[in-house]
Amino acid sequence: MKRLRFLFIIIFQCLIFSITKAQTNVTLSGIVKDKNSKANLPYVNVVLKTEKDSSFISGTVSNEDGRFSISKIKSGNYYLEVSFVGYKPTKKTLFIGNLSEYLDIKTIEIEEKSTELQEVSVIGKTAGISEEMDKKTFSLKGNISQNGGSVLQAMQNLPGVTVQDGKVQLRGNDKVTVLIDGKQTALTGFGNQTGLDNIPASAIEKIEIINNPSAKYDANGNAGIINIIYKKNKKEGFNGKVGFTTGLGSLWERKENLPTIRPQYTFTPKINPSVSLNYKKNNINVFFQGDYLYTETLNKNEYVTRKYDNGEVRNSQLKRNRNTHFTTLKSGVDYAINDQNSLTISGLFGSEKIIDRGDQPFFNGDFSERKRLWQFLEDELKTTLMATANYQHKFIEAGHLLNIGFNYTFHREDEKYFYDNYLPTSTGTDAFKLLSDEQVYDLNFDYIKPLKYGRIETGIKFRNRNIPTNMQFIPGVNSILDINAGGWATYKELIPAVYGNYIFENKQWEAEIGLRVEYVKIQYDVNPDHIVYKSDGYNYTQPFPNLRLGYKLDENNKISFFYNRRVDRPNEVDIRIFPKYDDAEIIKVGNPALRPQFTNSIELGYKKSWGKGSLYNAIYHRFADGTITRISSTVPPSNLIYAVFQNANKSYNTGVEMVLEQEISKLYSFNINLNGYRNQIDAFTVVNKYPLTNTFSADQQEIYSGNIKMNNSFHFPNNIDAQITAIYLAPDIIPQGKIKSRFSLDFGLKKAIQKGKGELFFNATDLLNTMVIKKDIQGQGFYYTSDDYYETQVIRLGYSNKF
Repeated sequence: MKRLRFLFIIIFQCLIFSITKAQTNVTLSGIVKDKNSKANLPYVNVVLKTEKDSSFISGTVSNEDGRFSISKIKSGNYYLEVSFVGYKPTKKTLFIGNLSEYLDIKTIEIEEKSTELQEVSVIGKTAGISEEMDKKTFSLKGNISQNGGSVLQAMQNLPGVTVQDGKVQLRGNDKVTVLIDGKQTALTGFGNQTGLDNIPASAIEKIEIINNPSAKYDANGNAGIINIIYKKNKKEGFNGKVGFTTGLGSLWERKENLPTIRPQYTFTPKINPSVSLNYKKNNINVFFQGDYLYTETLNKNEYVTRKYDNGEVRNSQLKRNRNTHFTTLKSGVDYAINDQNSLTISGLFGSEKIIDRGDQPFFNGDFSERKRLWQFLEDELKTTLMATANYQHKFIEAGHLLNIGFNYTFHREDEKYFYDNYLPTSTGTDAFKLLSDEQVYDLNFDYIKPLKYGRIETGIKFRNRNIPTNMQFIPGVNSILDINAGGWATYKELIPAVYGNYIFENKQWEAEIGLRVEYVKIQYDVNPDHIVYKSDGYNYTQPFPNLRLGYKLDENNKISFFYNRRVDRPNEVDIRIFPKYDDAEIIKVGNPALRPQFTNSIELGYKKSWGKGSLYNAIYHRFADGTITRISSTVPPSNLIYAVFQNANKSYNTGVEMVLEQEISKLYSFNINLNGYRNQIDAFTVVNKYPLTNTFSADQQEIYSGNIKMNNSFHFPNNIDAQITAIYLAPDIIPQGKIKSRFSLDFGLKKAIQKGKGELFFNATDLLNTMVIKKDIQGQGFYYTSDDYYETQVIRLGYSNKF
């Protein structure tokens, strides 16, 4: 208890960065007519004033068709003052909310003589975290303690987000769909999440977290959506930004290697140059973003003790030294054809080169005898090409839009593994080569119609995805590879979908009601010579409704209710039939018989705002059927562990979340995020077919867990900002076991120079070197514990300049 009390004292003393609130700017439009003749009235004065004290906000005059438009309006209560020579000045009260960026109040009719006009109400976007209770928006500009790192590292500081085994979790769930600029891409995975640790945060403008997505989003990802927004400038003329970051990680050995293996990485270098360029003149805007990230990383350093039912005990260490070269280039052009039509064409190139050098020694229970040494070299190159074309037609009314988008993605995975297997009596060398070419075609039509009290969104989407994969095993002397499990396989995915969404808001109520209907056809063709698996597939037509209701008690208090139904479709790597040998005695393999996991979610949220602070509280519950998870088991007499994806039984996630934000003064502001939840996985029995048919059963698992994040930022004189972030993750359940508690402390310092055009920063992650992943796993025929001392402590120094 003393240790726990001390830990919480440390956490509450830690300082946090303030999160940028995304206040919606609303554009208001309408048309002025003569009430008697119904004729459009040009050159009418339209002035917007505050309801409270009649302060002038903005003004305009109607055009030759009687139409007017006023932009950049913040949420609040206003009135329009309409005046014209020969007509009575008229007032219309307005409510500007946060749900819609464009509002059309239709027609304002004025008379030449005294005539009272009816009250008009207009809408916008909900107040909440970042002014939206369904979406949180975070600018990476203020995330000082993770400047110069990857997107995955930057996300560790965000409220409601945790990182585990290289994956992002929202409220303890890793079934997250990751988008880039609102689209799924091969860089981050279609329907899953990959590559986040290799995308430089320097390329990113902001990150949106959507816990309760509406029907306009793909139905995949029951935990929610993370949308990564790349930087893009539209200033007139030529301008840009250049930056350079360098750093060091693994500043000392946290645990000594087991005997007879190669040294683990220390003092690992990090290099990240970046450039952002933009040129805008008249109706043309050309943009370019380029980033290069080179890192050496102690990617894994896991010490494991395995105890088998036959009494054997094995101690091992899996150490992986990783070199990564990651290049991203994004460029494009915005062309305003005329006032109503525009076209954007862009392209993205990504190249990720990974070299892993790994060692895995196995010793007996008392470390007196080395049973085996497994050394490997992984040479992997991932190449991504993406071409995008977006056409937008603006109707006469502001915010009345038709968007047509086409996206083509090519992604190649070229992977080679070379293994040296040292046994007491023999030595062997094995290898395999994997080549996978993914092609994806996406076509979208989206229509938005502003209304007097909200808007309508509707659209259709079509996706065709094809992934042929070929695995070639190259056995050596005394090979341990399952050479009969290689060959070819092809994944085919076809998804047409249609959606509709209605948004409503007035001074007290707001609602969002949507429905998405998806048809999904998956076919996985397997070469007929495979020793276990056969071709498989499935198809379904399913509705995915969403509902959001909000009631505003007053200007500073609001209650919201959310419901949605979502799906997690197995990704290609989840059903990939080829065994993977990145651990010599834990063989990972997919399952073509895997089926989708469907989830229903509800949430009740309450937001309290005051002065320069706010408090958000939420209660949520998720129920999943056909939970997708890896099942690890042994097939006697072998002690090899086979980890196979399966549909387990039902699972539940129930919890509470709190986000408290407060600006104490110009010097100091803080943010506290608490998330507590109960995870449960029902008892289940599954049949693993690889390498031989075997049955696995597990009892019900449940645990109460959570996390605390404390962020605090200081704004000192002379343009100096400082930030300290503290994170505590409580123990949690994982498939067949538990993960123990973790804690880290990060620090960052930033100074603006060169009259605000330049910026210097320094930061350090995991200052106390306390972030160690500890697990207990109970499998069928074995039990093991592991401690992973992978690289978490990194220091960085960087400079950027705007011009």
